[in-house]
Amino acid sequence: STFDVVVVGAGIVGLAAARELIQRHPSLSFAVLEKEKELADHQSGHNSGVIHSGIYYTPGSLKAKLCVQGAALCYQYCDQKGIPYKQCGKLIVAVEQDEIPRLKALYERGLQNNVPGLKLIGAKEIQAKEPFCRGLMALDSPYTGIVNYKQVAQSYAEDFQEAGGTILTDFEVTNMEMAKESSPGSEDGLKYPVIVRNKK
Repeated sequence: STFDVVVVGAGIVGLAAARELIQRHPSLSFAVLEKEKELADHQSGHNSGVIHSGIYYTPGSLKAKLCVQGAALCYQYCDQKGIPYKQCGKLIVAVEQDEIPRLKALYERGLQNNVPGLKLIGAKEIQAKEPFCRGLMALDSPYTGIVNYKQVAQSYAEDFQEAGGTILTDFEVTNMEMAKESSPGSEDGLKYPVIVRNKK
């Protein structure tokens, strides 16, 4: 098979990239190659499932910006596709007096990163939110959530295929090489196409 663009790896990053590319360039032909029989079978399907709010990253950094925007886009996408998630929030708890300055610094960092809904709460509020948790002070991050990222990846794959993309599973890439000349009958105008080989 011949394609204009091939993405190797059908984890959430590969599928998200392929989905975005096919939406931006619908006239091109796309394929995603995956060595496993199922999609998102490694890290994408075996992570903590946290939708991070963006508290920890350096203010003004690309990581901070992408995390805050990414969380909002993740919730929006899940709503559009009917993918269940839980915006359960998170408490970052100071249990010793000397941890309070670091907690306050995290709070300030989160505010600078425009993380929504952040607040510092005291011991009684901690107990009200989490009866089994004890602490002197906590940073309450209500925007933090959890989702099944394997389900999100599957949905990206469906979007990609509905847009005309091809997904080939059980295709372990072993080598990529430049062809010496265009394959016979090639009309794509590429003088030196790339050949992607698998175990077979």
